[in-house]
Amino acid sequence: MQLPNAWTGALSPRCLATPKELDVAGAQAFLEQAGVRYVLAQFVDLYGVVKSKAVPVQHLDCILTEGAGFAGSGTCGLGLLPHEPEYMVVCELDTLTVTPWAPGYARMMGVGTVKGVPHPVDTRNVLKKQVASLAKRDWTLNTGLEPEFLLLRREPDGKLSPFDRTDTLTKPAYDYRGLMRGRNFLERVTECLQAVGIDVYQIDHEDANGQYEINFRYADALKTADQIVFFKMAVSEIAHDLGAICSFMPKPRSNSTGNGMHIHCSIADADGRNLFHDDADPNGMGLSKLAYHFLGGVLAHAKGLTALLAPTVNSYKRLVVGGTVSGATWAPACIAYGYNNRTAMVRIPYGRLEIRTGDSSMNPYLATAALIAAGLDGIEQKIEPGAPRNVNFYGLTLEAIKEMGIDLLPQTLTEALDALEADQLFAGTLGKPVIEQFLSLKRLEWLEYHRHVSDWEVERYLNFF
Repeated sequence: MQLPNAWTGALSPRCLATPKELDVAGAQAFLEQAGVRYVLAQFVDLYGVVKSKAVPVQHLDCILTEGAGFAGSGTCGLGLLPHEPEYMVVCELDTLTVTPWAPGYARMMGVGTVKGVPHPVDTRNVLKKQVASLAKRDWTLNTGLEPEFLLLRREPDGKLSPFDRTDTLTKPAYDYRGLMRGRNFLERVTECLQAVGIDVYQIDHEDANGQYEINFRYADALKTADQIVFFKMAVSEIAHDLGAICSFMPKPRSNSTGNGMHIHCSIADADGRNLFHDDADPNGMGLSKLAYHFLGGVLAHAKGLTALLAPTVNSYKRLVVGGTVSGATWAPACIAYGYNNRTAMVRIPYGRLEIRTGDSSMNPYLATAALIAAGLDGIEQKIEPGAPRNVNFYGLTLEAIKEMGIDLLPQTLTEALDALEADQLFAGTLGKPVIEQFLSLKRLEWLEYHRHVSDWEVERYLNFF
């Protein structure tokens, strides 16, 4: 895996990090010093896919005041028609970040507005609303997302294989050779993240051939979502430069593990104290009563929440009971929790929660907003999560799981969508417009999938009768 000539080597850590407090003049000076010529004004559509306009740096003040204009009907899920007013993204200065893999460019996220009013289907706005509901209590939700992805190449016959052709072990998790032979790509990504102040603390080869995970330090929920979007941009573009494909598809191969995106979370008070942590927990998991009630809300709303954490047809090829060739799917199917139990929907690492349902296809803003809504409902209603289950659910039959009184997560997208529609919490808190748009798009996705004739069907039925 040789880097192209355009890559000039290591970046100095944090050399391109944006100062914490900037006004417009300070931002102009910073951008000039960093050699930035264009700023990407960005938002994500309902799928979580980033959309951009390149703005010459001389017009920075314009996108901070008036915003960058987009034809709202040209993107997925905003619910805007071609004859309606423009969708204006008013950029926020505290999101200004250079893009080290694309010298001369920086990016900013913003507030999506129509006629000066925040648009209710802009998912970043939806998350900001939930963050504000926490702030009224002097609380902050801290999150750490763990994005898994595959680094692939397309062979001459069109098939996909690991970018490193020697990555063929049956059980490749944490393999030294798999990590080292991908190091040029991984180091370049890591250095780009470090250069803008994102603190990468570990990198590993995951349980599928060609699969990796790069972890960076947690932050408040909105900042983490912004960083995940930035991370996806970085890995995709750096992979493209190498002639590789970076895939966040939840389950690209039926016989190996999928790409999850686990959400670690805890609530902090105004002093930064972790309110989920309590060493006096009688269950020995270091959780406070507040954490248990938040967890209770997550479990109570698990089925509807799953539609937003695992939002594609392909997601449900990952959330199944059973194992893979390497031994486990590492994805949950049971609505349960346990101490360090990676086979349950929620793992307790001690003093915080890890929601394991979600995958790398989620819209991080919408998914996190839904998680807050479910958790806050648990706190307000004092919902108890029941007893922890420290058993290997992968080793149990469906009958045994049912006898334990444990329910399963939705097993298809349409089942999850039905649960989301039936659970009034999400429309009531996140807003009816965004849930209706999501349901409309995703039901169409399910219909298209359901009508598609697959190779499996042709091979099975063409001459069967």
